Amino acid sequence: MSATQPRASASRPRTSAPRSRTSATALRRRRAATAGFHLGAGTLAVLWLLPIALVLVTSLRSFNDIAAHGLGSRPHSFTLDNFHQAWSDGGQQRALINSLVVTVPCVAVTLALAAMAAFALSRFEMPFRRSLLLLMLGGNLLPPQILLIPVSKLSELMGLYDTLPALLGVQIGFGVGFYVFVLHGFMRAIPAEIQQAAVVDGAGPWQIFWRIILPLTRPALAALSALSFTWIFNDLLWAITVLRSDTKMPITAALIGLQGQYVSMWNVIAAGSVIAAAPTVAVFLRFQRHFVAGLNLGAVK
Repeated sequence: MSATQPRASASRPRTSAPRSRTSATALRRRRAATAGFHLGAGTLAVLWLLPIALVLVTSLRSFNDIAAHGLGSRPHSFTLDNFHQAWSDGGQQRALINSLVVTVPCVAVTLALAAMAAFALSRFEMPFRRSLLLLMLGGNLLPPQILLIPVSKLSELMGLYDTLPALLGVQIGFGVGFYVFVLHGFMRAIPAEIQQAAVVDGAGPWQIFWRIILPLTRPALAALSALSFTWIFNDLLWAITVLRSDTKMPITAALIGLQGQYVSMWNVIAAGSVIAAAPTVAVFLRFQRHFVAGLNLGAVK
């Protein structure tokens, strides 16, 4: 045994060099991959933000500046009159109020109904609950284009055509199914022992829902609130389907009217676009932390 020990010790320095070269090569590859990822992500970010920056700069330029130097030239003027013109003369103020009147109640009512339905489907033994869940999800898989005429005719028969309640009903009806499906997955992952302990303490179904399940589902509710606000606020299809009067149109439809009113005044159109995008950006920034937490929690589950 003593004769073989020097040979083993003598062979160790020979294997350390290839291992060090392999680790150095792997380290260089990781650094190259990291640099390539950051370069690609930075390029995509610049390409993504470039149109937004162009719209912002255009909204602050005068019409004479754009007409004299071109839309893509360096700005030679700075003015806020474009926002005033789009806000007052272009009807953006009235349209923004209409959008908020529709969006805020829709988000609140839709999430409230979806949370209660998801609680019942996920925490209690109900007959055909899987079929009900699949039926709600299947309704959201239908292309909305094939439902435009039925929805329009139904709103006329109910006497709600060209009214904001018609748009409220459409947005709530088409949003509940998807939100129930998402909240069902979150609530079902909550341990059953929490609910059992609450039942032992004498809590009823409403107390369990309001004091236990709903607070634990806050990340999902925050994420869905941001998404639903964006979807409803930016919707155009259902607005032009059940509405006809210009005074009742939301901000998206009013933006199309603004483009027809100010055909070549790109500064006013850009200002109207900034006004239309400001509420959704503010909501996302407000719920950004909860939104990311909800997405991460959903990915883990």
